[in-house]
Amino acid sequence: MSELDGTEPHVVPTRAKRDGETQMGPQPRRKSWAEPLIWTDRMLAALEEGVKGGKWYSLMDKLYPGDVLRAAFKEVSANKGAAGVDHVTIDHFAKELEENLARLSDDLATGIYRPQAIRRHYIPKLGSKELRPLGIPTVRDRVVQTALRMVLEPIYEQNFAEQSYGFRPERGCKDALRRVDALLKTGHCHVVDADLKSYFDTIPKDRLLALIKQRVTDGRILALVEKFLNQRVLDGAKEWTPENGTPQGAVVSPLLSNIYLDPLDHLMAERGYEMVRYADDFVVLCRSPEDAAAALEELARWTAEADLLLHPTKTRIVDARTESFDFLGYRFAPNGRWPRDKSLTKLKDTIRAKTKRTSGYSLEAIVDNLNKTLRGWFEYFRHSHRAIFRQLDGWIRRRLRSLLRKRAKRKGISPGKGADHQRWPIAYFNKLGLLNMQLAHAQACQPSCR
Repeated sequence: MSELDGTEPHVVPTRAKRDGETQMGPQPRRKSWAEPLIWTDRMLAALEEGVKGGKWYSLMDKLYPGDVLRAAFKEVSANKGAAGVDHVTIDHFAKELEENLARLSDDLATGIYRPQAIRRHYIPKLGSKELRPLGIPTVRDRVVQTALRMVLEPIYEQNFAEQSYGFRPERGCKDALRRVDALLKTGHCHVVDADLKSYFDTIPKDRLLALIKQRVTDGRILALVEKFLNQRVLDGAKEWTPENGTPQGAVVSPLLSNIYLDPLDHLMAERGYEMVRYADDFVVLCRSPEDAAAALEELARWTAEADLLLHPTKTRIVDARTESFDFLGYRFAPNGRWPRDKSLTKLKDTIRAKTKRTSGYSLEAIVDNLNKTLRGWFEYFRHSHRAIFRQLDGWIRRRLRSLLRKRAKRKGISPGKGADHQRWPIAYFNKLGLLNMQLAHAQACQPSCR
């Protein structure tokens, strides 16, 4: 079996088909994220101990019961999102929820379910004039995809590599960033900064299905996955079926994308490389330039075999002691961590939109609205160099002073630290409740008391 196709980590004789069979061994630790309507204690025990041949062959009956679909809809509703090609919103779907779920359950049980086309929607691409395409499935299809993910995720999560952090339960960006920081501190300063070009749009469907079949042999589940991979895309008046890829925006796409890159995770670990991956964004940290060059060669070979493409200009080797590299919104520089330029640009664009001099909202309402953005941004970038918070705080206050000058019938922004700083000092904005990121950062850096 090739490295692209992956290898079976273990084959065990223990058999587990469904809840109600003979109890197997000690009770497993309950995975809080695993849907209990599907993954009962016996199912989890089978997952821990292994199933016959390492494959699951009877899963469809776990997906279509009404209570499972109801739990899936609850998650879809919490995530909100727009209507698909049928123009049915979440609220509309919820008005006849039981009837809609009953119809879905029957369609799935009898095999007549067919997903509708995906509505193509474009959003601005950060730091670029290009637009990023997103696929918006109908609410009905998002419910089924969520139920499908609930069934499949624990099976593959059981064997996903440790260095994979993206779109996985109980893991996230901060875990990946902490790992990168730890590796840099232990001398892994030669970094392969890798970028997969149009990854989600280029995943070969046949190879992805082959990887899924290594763990799941239920023909109805496989057919359902294939239906989602072959969904048509509606873009304005044009409709077509993509030859490759899994659409960004689809509920099941993150899991499928992780399944396809999992063999790469294991390969790099077996070769002794420290790779940190978040979806299609990853870096490899090495102790020497020779190791970094060898790691890049290994990546190039694997991606070529996998019919993927390393971006020719964005993929590079960096000496982190003298150069910077970006990862998950941060810029890792020789003088510390900073928000990358695109992250700062996005924040400033948002603040500009909320602090227009022509705004008719009260200053208190503007500050409250600003804080919604600032608190989330600070929580993520709180580990940046302290200088950035002083700079941003000053820039935000200048924006607000300009707005106040307009309301006081004054023009522009006063140069330097003039009268405006006396009329509206820092204490004035602190009293209004404006988040002072410099102060928040200083407080966060203080050692906690017992």
